Amino acid sequence: MPKPFLVLQLRPETEAADDEFAAILRKGGLDAGDVRRIRLDQERLPGDLELDDHAGVIVGGGPGCVSDAPEDKSAIEARIEADVLSLMPKVTGTDFPFLGCCYGIGILGKHLQAQVGKGRYGEPVGTSDCRVTEAGRDDPLLDGVPERFEAFVGHKEALEVLPEGCAHLVRSPACPFQMVRHGRHVYATQFHPEADAAGFETRINIYKHRGYFPPETANDLIEMCRAADVRAPERILRNFVARYRDG
Repeated sequence: MPKPFLVLQLRPETEAADDEFAAILRKGGLDAGDVRRIRLDQERLPGDLELDDHAGVIVGGGPGCVSDAPEDKSAIEARIEADVLSLMPKVTGTDFPFLGCCYGIGILGKHLQAQVGKGRYGEPVGTSDCRVTEAGRDDPLLDGVPERFEAFVGHKEALEVLPEGCAHLVRSPACPFQMVRHGRHVYATQFHPEADAAGFETRINIYKHRGYFPPETANDLIEMCRAADVRAPERILRNFVARYRDG
């Protein structure tokens, strides 16, 4: 029997978490029986969790920022961050299949002791003009992805330098490190590979008072997302699943 993918979710809002989970399944070509879902806002990471019991790890997005000062993190945000970080030594040490989406690139950067911050490369809610780098052209997760594509973004913090041991796969003018790979099998994206316009509309409504954008601009952002042509990023999620689902 194939091993399940471990899907770790960080969003404390049930509507946002459920919508993200459904998108990961849909865009990844997965059924609910193909995954083990853990909402880290509701339960701790099991102490006896074995990565080798899974085909790979997918980490979703969330409102937390790893670059926030400890005193500025809520108890839930601090606990979630600690739980995900606790997996990273084995993930990178064994080169275990991993795909971190948005928050996940901050986790990977923090684990690798690279600079993650809010000072330079945050992007407002909307689309980012992404370009595949020379290294990215030969990466299997970018197979079938055009060299230039639009992706949904919305983040306060970002990698400010390329972490040691990482390949730079996708860039954009506003945020240079849109996708990286550590080793051969550990990936992270700043954009959301699972997101479509309907999903981002849900998030805009939920997070409009969380400092990502002026709340009064929410309707304009929703219209912008509806008009955007964002389809290429989901291929990355599907390629990840296809590459690792058989272990």
